[in-house]
Amino acid sequence: MTIKSTIFAAAVAAVALSQVAGATSRQEEAVHQAHERYLAAINANDTDAFLATVTDDIVFIAPNSPVMVGKTQVGPWVRGYFDAVETSWQKTSVEFVVSGDWAFERYTYQAVDTPRAGGAASVDTGNGINIYRVGQDGVWRVARDVWATDGGQW
Repeated sequence: MTIKSTIFAAAVAAVALSQVAGATSRQEEAVHQAHERYLAAINANDTDAFLATVTDDIVFIAPNSPVMVGKTQVGPWVRGYFDAVETSWQKTSVEFVVSGDWAFERYTYQAVDTPRAGGAASVDTGNGINIYRVGQDGVWRVARDVWATDGGQW
């Protein structure tokens, strides 16, 4: 192989690798944006906006509740939560991994819930995992949300 051929092959490889890296970072950015939309919908206390950020087959595993599968089960639970309290969540990503059409995020959270009927706000902290999936429309949504409170006694 000549020096020109070697340089050309190296340049082609560098371009190919940069395109893969660019695609990966665009994909990662899209998943991070899905996280931001999900959190914004929660903090807006807006059930319809929330349901737009999850997949139709969402699996929701909330503390002290049975597993909920699908928007038909999750929607009423979320609506009841938003009707009962004005909530504000802070989620801090600890780990974010994107692989193909799926991604997962490990996070910590602090939730402040103020009862709409009056009374003192409650503060909860904990950790959880969100699993995201990209839809046929190219939009990333939460497919699984599982969280655990630090306040439980075990």
